[in-house]
Amino acid sequence: MRFGTWNVRSLYGSGSPTTEARELARYKLDLVGVQEVTWDKVRAGDYIFFCGKGNENYQLGTEFFVHHRRVSAVQRVETVSDLMSYIVLRGQWSNTFVLNVHAPSEEKSDDSKDIFL
Repeated sequence: MRFGTWNVRSLYGSGSPTTEARELARYKLDLVGVQEVTWDKVRAGDYIFFCGKGNENYQLGTEFFVHHRRVSAVQRVETVSDLMSYIVLRGQWSNTFVLNVHAPSEEKSDDSKDIFL
């Protein structure tokens, strides 16, 4: 299984899940944790997007794109907060938990970084 992560805040506009799915297909990724988007659960190309929780300004939020051939392995997707979610994948011998966390970047205020800790 191939994993990836992507901060895609710039892609929250119309048609964006399709744009992102096309880009993910180039890298042949099975599961991608995305940050700073808030979309409904959609199918985009070969990927199913599992939504999380963000705010009205399309900031924060952690979600997952899962390739359609891996969707049957998804047991659940849980949103812990605006900054964290996880997905549980059924495996042959054990389940796999994949955590997706959005941490403030260097240019953010010290206050927002302190809250994250």
